[in-house]
Amino acid sequence: MMKPTRTIAALIVAAGRGSRAGDGLPKQYRRVGQSPLLAHSVAIFAGHPAISTVRVVIDPADQQLYRESVAQAATLGAPVPGGPTRQASVRAGLEALAADAPDLVLVHDAARPFVSFDLIDRALAALSVPGSLAAVPGTALVDTIKSVDAAETVTGTPARLALRAIQTPQAFDFAALLAAHRRVAGEPGFAATDDAAVMEWAGHPVRVFPGDPANVKLTYPADFAAAERLMTRTIAMNDVRIGQGYDVHAFGPGDHVWLGGVRIAHDRGVIAHSDGDVVLHALTDALLGAIADGDIGSHFPPSDPQWRGASSDRFLAHAGALIAARGGRIGNIDITVVCEAPKVGPHRDAMRARIGAILGLEAERVAIKATTSEQMGFVGRREGLAALAVATVRLPGD
Repeated sequence: MMKPTRTIAALIVAAGRGSRAGDGLPKQYRRVGQSPLLAHSVAIFAGHPAISTVRVVIDPADQQLYRESVAQAATLGAPVPGGPTRQASVRAGLEALAADAPDLVLVHDAARPFVSFDLIDRALAALSVPGSLAAVPGTALVDTIKSVDAAETVTGTPARLALRAIQTPQAFDFAALLAAHRRVAGEPGFAATDDAAVMEWAGHPVRVFPGDPANVKLTYPADFAAAERLMTRTIAMNDVRIGQGYDVHAFGPGDHVWLGGVRIAHDRGVIAHSDGDVVLHALTDALLGAIADGDIGSHFPPSDPQWRGASSDRFLAHAGALIAARGGRIGNIDITVVCEAPKVGPHRDAMRARIGAILGLEAERVAIKATTSEQMGFVGRREGLAALAVATVRLPGD
């Protein structure tokens, strides 16, 4: 996986109404599999270690739907009010990012829930070519294409080999894309259906890299039915995995600890490279163990300074995104916290809700228990605290 050398932000466009999809709700808030459509894209981008910031552009009328749909990961900033067109919405998102401008930006449509880590990596690799300011994923066409007039009469047959079906995420130099959007905003009659068109208008070359045929855009009711079958894979989800994780941290100076993504007041802090959340660390390892994909240290090395003081919900979101990228589903989570203090009981429901939000999982699938060590060992001497986690994951099988 690519290691970031430049700051990278992701902008997810979710301000449309999606009326062609039917069912009343804007399509980005309809459930597909276990989660709303928007949540799938948010989980992948928030879980990618190269991406430092994720912003979502929404219709201002959808604030409540948005809050109910997304995991509030550390990388996810406040939603950005969109405009009357996709072009205006993207510009609004770029302007919101400009206050702390990234080097690169990925623009993605929320209606593409099957985006993968591999496709994101290809987008960033394509943009790393010297002099490249814009790169977009494209797939070759297999059908013959006809151009038609208003009467649906064929007017031409373009050469299929020279055509590509363009997807998102599209990758750009942030400053160049923002400048192009600002310039084109004053151009009467110009309407772009993607951001590559804005860069083309500004005179920038746009590179096409191989897209992913699975990265489909959901537009019509039949698309949602197909996505549901692909997402759930009810019959084929018979590869059941179990992973376990353990983490421990010593107490040190401080006035709070983080447990399960919840800040809890305490007379001590913990000594840790990140925020020291033993619950999320143990759970991250359990999920990684279930898919045999290393451990938290291999994905987020403590020797790397970019993870110093990092919020642990980032690590957990990454593990969840890896499972989603393999077509998997988390069945249930069982966590035991071992400490003499602080008391876990008063914060149990908040921890369950927080973990569920990070992973796009119902809180009823998250169990939190607590115990002491009967005053034995380092926990009993109040020198630190520990957590154990077990997770069940279903993957597509034969």
